[in-house]
Amino acid sequence: MNESNACVLSVQNLVKRYGSMVALDHLSMEIAPGEIFGLLGPNGSGKTTAMNCILQLLTYDKGSIELFGQPMSQTRYDLKRRIGVVPQNVAVFEELTVRENIDYFCSLYVSDAARRKQLVAEAVEFVGLEEYVRARPKKLSGGLLRRLNIACGIAHKPELVFFDEPTVAVDPQSRASILDGIKVMNQAGSTVVYTSHYMEEVEEICTRIMIMDKGRTLACGTNEELKAIVAAGEQIVIEAEVSEAAVIAIGKLEHVVRVSYDDGRLRVACSNGQHNVADVLAELSKAKIAPGRIWAEPPTLNDVFLEITGRELRD
Repeated sequence: MNESNACVLSVQNLVKRYGSMVALDHLSMEIAPGEIFGLLGPNGSGKTTAMNCILQLLTYDKGSIELFGQPMSQTRYDLKRRIGVVPQNVAVFEELTVRENIDYFCSLYVSDAARRKQLVAEAVEFVGLEEYVRARPKKLSGGLLRRLNIACGIAHKPELVFFDEPTVAVDPQSRASILDGIKVMNQAGSTVVYTSHYMEEVEEICTRIMIMDKGRTLACGTNEELKAIVAAGEQIVIEAEVSEAAVIAIGKLEHVVRVSYDDGRLRVACSNGQHNVADVLAELSKAKIAPGRIWAEPPTLNDVFLEITGRELRD
């Protein structure tokens, strides 16, 4: 295969078993240069297992993996040098400072000390840790630790970067900073594989998304392509105190695909192109229920997941 025409990553029919449990069930994906490719799925769906198999950190039972058009194996260090990994769990040395941690991980890929010094400085600036270069990890907040984790994984300027749920348990400001950094990195030329169970993040940064569960691919495409496959169009949201009987009655209306009621909000998903707000309001009026605010929301990736699997992505 000509590497210049190859996918950055090609995975075909990957199978991984733990005894009788199938963690990856003939999983396939292809990622083109310059993509931010999202792996979206609930906890336990196989995202991290897939990543570890691709990186040859786990053996697998069946399938093939190619990176940059070449077969991947445990001894392909030439390919591994072109990859960066930001793991879900923070993996740094407590006895080293911020700068020393980044320098250590960068040294695994870059032996030239002068070049490494420049790369470390750029990584520190990229994640905004200039004020903390002499601090040790135990002095950092959770969000700053995540930034250090990222700097350690990307300091050598990899062509392909894997982010495994990098925003878990971080504050909104740090989350926004991390997502902005990934977009900047991608614009500078890195292809990104981003795993998450936060659909809002995936919708924001990913050029293409694969939804997976139980080790299988459920759907793959752009944000718009995925949303086009759901039967429901816009979702009507009404703030009101709604009885169970009214919810049942609304669910029986023509064109209503799905109805739910939670935290004082009635959500009614209608079939594409259909808007029966008047019928919903009529049912509320019959039940002597006075609605508050009313608005419409476009379908989400959670709606796609719900339609495919019958359960919430957040479960």
